[in-house]
Amino acid sequence: MDGFFNKLKSLDAYPKVNEDFFQRTLSGGVITIASSLIMIALFLSELSFFLTVTKTNELSVDTSRGELLQINFDITFPALPCEWLSLDAMDISGEMHLDVDHDVYKRRLDKDGKIIPDSVTKHEVGPEKNKDLLHGGNDTYCGSCYGAGASDEECCNTCDEVRSAYRRRGWGFTDPQQIAQCAKEGFVEKLREQAGEGCHLWGVLNVNKVAGNVHIAPGKSFQQGTMHVHDLIPFQTTEFDTSHVIDKLSFGAEYPGMKNPLDRVRVPRHNPRNVEGRTGAYQYFLKIVPTIYQDIRNRTIQTNQYSVTEHFKQSDVPSGHQLPGVFFFYDLSPIKVRYIEERMSFLHFLTSVCAIVGGVFTVSGILDAFVYHGAQAVRKKVDLGKQI
Repeated sequence: MDGFFNKLKSLDAYPKVNEDFFQRTLSGGVITIASSLIMIALFLSELSFFLTVTKTNELSVDTSRGELLQINFDITFPALPCEWLSLDAMDISGEMHLDVDHDVYKRRLDKDGKIIPDSVTKHEVGPEKNKDLLHGGNDTYCGSCYGAGASDEECCNTCDEVRSAYRRRGWGFTDPQQIAQCAKEGFVEKLREQAGEGCHLWGVLNVNKVAGNVHIAPGKSFQQGTMHVHDLIPFQTTEFDTSHVIDKLSFGAEYPGMKNPLDRVRVPRHNPRNVEGRTGAYQYFLKIVPTIYQDIRNRTIQTNQYSVTEHFKQSDVPSGHQLPGVFFFYDLSPIKVRYIEERMSFLHFLTSVCAIVGGVFTVSGILDAFVYHGAQAVRKKVDLGKQI
């Protein structure tokens, strides 16, 4: 057994030197302190890098099919009343959503931009809203559609139902005062009452994942042949202040560090694209890039990023050329981006720490030996000179 232990001792790569033979120097102490500080600094740097989550990205072709595109928006119009605005969505497949009212909300603002109390309402004006006012709760009441109904038996009990029937026919709603339902509801008075107010509009749209556009513009919209038309006659004005503030516009869920180029964008009436503050359309051309975000815990977020180009086009309301409003034209990129959160592996971290300790220790040893032997050589020459 003693022979085995002796053979094992002979394999020791770290032979021990008796402490009596050590010689400690001032230069060695300085180098030891400096190398220790360097080791600690490099270790902390490596530890910080190990704890930091890095983000890598990959590009691939988007092969998804049949999905919906979620549009989140939050827009304020300081000088356009809620009663005047309509939200429409349409795409190149031919699908249209006129005067969208699902998951869309409006809030009235006074001329100073302050919220009018109890004005937060869903942007849907149901057909039953003023039914009791019109016919005293008589369930057999059937209001006239003034020739716009699909059949003679169709009833239009509210002003909005009459307007919807007109839109389906592609007719302009020229004189609301001649419509009994609108006169009883005070339609014209309501428009005049809200003149000078602003509107805060927000909500969510789910549209087909194809190129299309979403626009917010004054007047009820309808389709007249192949043309998309907004009825501006009831407002009795050709001047519309389309200044706006885009608090949020995104396509899908948000991921950490996501930045949307149109968030918190303010467009006053007089701006570099519309110096004179004329009535017109603000057009935003968006390029949407499908994006997948995978975090450090392998949780996946399906969303979209976008880039934007802006343009302003003056409107000529009397001639019907260029509807005033805010338009978002979007197109989809065929390339998908995948972001992946990663962190350095522990084995990599351990290897780096060992390399730091060993490397600094070795370099400091070489430096110490160089200083020590250099000092010894100088001292010998000095002693030699004294003897001569």
